[in-house]
Amino acid sequence: MFSKLLRSTAFLCFIFFFSSSLFAQTITGTVTDAQTGEPLAGANIVQAGTSNGVSAEADGTFFLELLDSKTQKISVSFVGYKTKTLDVSDDQESYNISLVSQTIMSNEVFVKALRVDDASPMAYENVSREDIERQNLGQDMPYMIGSTPSVTTTSDAGTGIGYTGLRIRGVDQGRINVTVNGIPLNDAESHNVFWVNMPDLASSVENIQIQRGVGTSTQGAAAFGATMNIQTSQMRPEAYGEVNTAAGSFNTRKANVMLGSGLMENGWQFEGRLSKIESDGYIDRAFSDLKSFYLSGAKHGENSLLRVDVFSGQEQTYQAWYGVSQSRLENGNRTYNPAGMEKPNSPYDNQTDNYQQDHYQLHYSYQLSDNWNANASLHYTYGRGYYEEYKADQMLNEYSFNPIQLPGTTISQSDLVRQLWLDNHFYGGVFSTQYDKSERWSITVGGGYNEYDGDHFGEVIWAEFAGNTEVENKYYDNNAYKTDFNTYVKAKYNITDDLSAFADAQIRHITYEFLGKDRQPAPGGGQQVVDVQQTDRLTFFNPKGGLTYNFKDNQRVYASMSVGNKEPTRDEYVNSTPENRPEHETLYDWEAGYKGNFDRFFVKANLYYMNYKNQLILTGEINDVGAYIRQNVPDSYRAGLELQAGVQLLESLEWSGNATLSRNKIEEYTNYLDNYDIGGQETTTYTGTDIAFSPNVIANSKFRITHKGFSAALNTKYVSKQYLDNTQTESRSLDSYIVNDLQLSYNWSTTPLFNSLDATLKVNNIFNEMYESNGYTYGYISGGEQQFFNYYYPQAGRNIMLQLSFKF
Repeated sequence: MFSKLLRSTAFLCFIFFFSSSLFAQTITGTVTDAQTGEPLAGANIVQAGTSNGVSAEADGTFFLELLDSKTQKISVSFVGYKTKTLDVSDDQESYNISLVSQTIMSNEVFVKALRVDDASPMAYENVSREDIERQNLGQDMPYMIGSTPSVTTTSDAGTGIGYTGLRIRGVDQGRINVTVNGIPLNDAESHNVFWVNMPDLASSVENIQIQRGVGTSTQGAAAFGATMNIQTSQMRPEAYGEVNTAAGSFNTRKANVMLGSGLMENGWQFEGRLSKIESDGYIDRAFSDLKSFYLSGAKHGENSLLRVDVFSGQEQTYQAWYGVSQSRLENGNRTYNPAGMEKPNSPYDNQTDNYQQDHYQLHYSYQLSDNWNANASLHYTYGRGYYEEYKADQMLNEYSFNPIQLPGTTISQSDLVRQLWLDNHFYGGVFSTQYDKSERWSITVGGGYNEYDGDHFGEVIWAEFAGNTEVENKYYDNNAYKTDFNTYVKAKYNITDDLSAFADAQIRHITYEFLGKDRQPAPGGGQQVVDVQQTDRLTFFNPKGGLTYNFKDNQRVYASMSVGNKEPTRDEYVNSTPENRPEHETLYDWEAGYKGNFDRFFVKANLYYMNYKNQLILTGEINDVGAYIRQNVPDSYRAGLELQAGVQLLESLEWSGNATLSRNKIEEYTNYLDNYDIGGQETTTYTGTDIAFSPNVIANSKFRITHKGFSAALNTKYVSKQYLDNTQTESRSLDSYIVNDLQLSYNWSTTPLFNSLDATLKVNNIFNEMYESNGYTYGYISGGEQQFFNYYYPQAGRNIMLQLSFKF
């Protein structure tokens, strides 16, 4: 009996000592936010060097038994907070641990160098993600900013889906600099931005800053009226999923799926979107079939951010860019589409535009110190596609086809189908570094180098009469190569606590060359394929500067002067010779403004005077190769007053609005008109005429009411008369129009299956206004009379879109 008791006692002692060697200490504690004192449920408490750990409970408390054979230290971590390591080798058993919030770098660092704030003496507007989400029911990006000051929009198909465009202060899209995360988006040759190639990009955009006028130094094409700086999605800290579906008039459908991983413990985040948009369009056969995706991954370091963004768009649209003739409009046929009508008996069903554009961006930012950071980005954009069209009675020799010899006759003309191709690569890198010296001064240095390599060629894929010539031969083929280097320095200095100065200087160098065969107008009409080869090198200096004075009560005034220089586009080069091509343009931009924020309302006012030297405009003149292109006019200007205001009328009712009043004039220029009776051209000199497509008044109004989950908004837009050419002729103009849109939304914040459910109904053009937002004109002299032909782009009457958004 005694021996049995002794063995049992020995066994218990062994278990005791063994367990003591494994778990020598038990600690408890609470993990909280150092600033708010709130408990951090789910915080990780791990014994250093082991996998032994626990998670904090809902009230922040934890209980952990330490391994005796390992280090007596614990690591406490939580997403979004700095990790804390504690020595627990003493006899203390309870710990109150507070974690300090860690500033997570966002992709805002990659656009900061190109943006301005209230300390900058410039006119700008920020469009938030919330603002974009309210408008985003499938229309292209121009319609996301359509109610901001001085903006007009247009759509070839009449619905805001497909080919769309915008103007700011009357300045066309090819003169508006656009960047995405600091990477240039404008086409290197045409300087245009084709939003149709990036369908549903708005769903992956965090915010947009629009700088009117020259703005601050940026990357890519010169800003000759405005800049549009886009920042893609700021990744959310928590995992999420979202599905958006929409349907509406003209058989319009939209669907996208969005997913995000949230910020993981290893510092990585991932996000993605897949979208499809379809619409039959308001104009006949003006369908759009749009697909796109967006992928992003980011790695957050203690002082760094590495981010990769990949997005792509693929579009097929039926051509609607010819417009509707004035005679058909007057006869009530607003939706007529002449595209494809050259085909006998029925429209050619594949008169389409087909293009895909892929964007790859790699960004890296490093915080060198609390007041100094550096950023660098690499990018590559690959675009390829064509538009196809049926052409009747074409001269075979214009397409490198041999005339067909038959007994007694020669066939020299044929119906055919042609494709005009683009295959281009755009790549390079941009950088910036910013240093802030307390609140006294800051300096930003940046720049970039980009290359463009683009092939232009045309193919005949079918001909009624081809003879012994192989179909699908390239009847023209040329390559264009362009380099664009710039560097800039920006500085802010607080002269006093209230007065600050801003200075910005940029040097930009461009080399543009092309070689091969291209199309040019042929004598007597039609086209001809000719050898083209040119090289041009340009260097620009673009200085900017101004002052800002801040009053004590949230008011400020500012004034600035900026210089911009812009090279001609591809058309000006290809359709001219080095001896006859236009000169580059220069813009002197003067801005002055006031901004005041008060308890329940705000007001803004901005005066601008944009003085152009050698602005390129269409005069109708034929150059030395027989092409109608834009020509330089010595002096022209845009001057205006931009007004903004907003007021909280009631707790649930607010109003905001803006208006631009402007004069847009060409001091003097000579217009050229072909005379088919005697040959040559007749000239008329005009003075003080309005610049085409520059309305004197643009105004927007918005009433918005919110109550719990319900919101309603009434948006009103007014645009005054615009002229189709620079002669200020009433018969060649766009009538003024006023359009009202009504939007109703409801949010269910708690549902059985989803985190939230949103329903949005938008009624566009609720009063069924029949209006045209764009057009063109051409004319000549025949039979002793001037004859002009106007074409317009009618916009849809009353139409609706309904969207359901499921978030989980």
